[in-house]
Amino acid sequence: MLSVGPLVEGVLIRRYKRFLADVELENGSEVTAHCPNTGPMTGVLHPGGRVRLRHDPSPTRKLAWTWEQAQCPGADGQPLWVGVNTGLPNKLVRATVEAGLLAPWLGPIGAIKAEVPYGEGRRSRIDLLLTPAPEAADQRPIYVEIKNTTWSDGDLALFPDTVTERGQKHLRELMALLPEARAVLLPCLSRCDVQRFAPGDAADPTYGELFRQALAAGVEILPCRYSFDAEGVHWLGLAEVVARQPGH
Repeated sequence: MLSVGPLVEGVLIRRYKRFLADVELENGSEVTAHCPNTGPMTGVLHPGGRVRLRHDPSPTRKLAWTWEQAQCPGADGQPLWVGVNTGLPNKLVRATVEAGLLAPWLGPIGAIKAEVPYGEGRRSRIDLLLTPAPEAADQRPIYVEIKNTTWSDGDLALFPDTVTERGQKHLRELMALLPEARAVLLPCLSRCDVQRFAPGDAADPTYGELFRQALAAGVEILPCRYSFDAEGVHWLGLAEVVARQPGH
């Protein structure tokens, strides 16, 4: 488990200017929280719904509150908590690797580096660069690109929920690493009700096509499932990979 607490519950009044959210706390006071998610937040943005905030006052921060989780209907119609902080997935995945939970797919790991320059002109930065341990059967470096998603259709998680030229670029760069290195796309599924993962063809058809090209070229897809509660985040294992969003 990765601890994110303690968290304070409240009710979302509104989210605005992409980075701001007004929340009424349980004691009746109203606070403005930083919204660390600039995307559409498809399916998890519910004014009037319950949210969880982290209180972290600091002289270097403009806002003392950060929006961490949102409650929304799950695949079975029952409410569940979803992680909305897009700054958390890289920490989550690193902790998952360090705990050895991905060893069956990645092999034993000897070293981890973050934000390493790569790609054309080394103008991009890979989220994680993994160095296999000496006993690993495959000694190629492992480049891991992490993508967070909260969008779902039933038990199917989807990414992206809007056109992402940056995401398209990352898929092209992952394919370019092969075969000298291993290239891994790791979708971070920040909700516990999903069992499968597919590209969001409805939102970005180009990304969907590149996803299928990457899959065929040998890019490894490891969608990691996580559950969220008031104390922390728990790894639930991998989701099944579906090559295309049904109906698209």
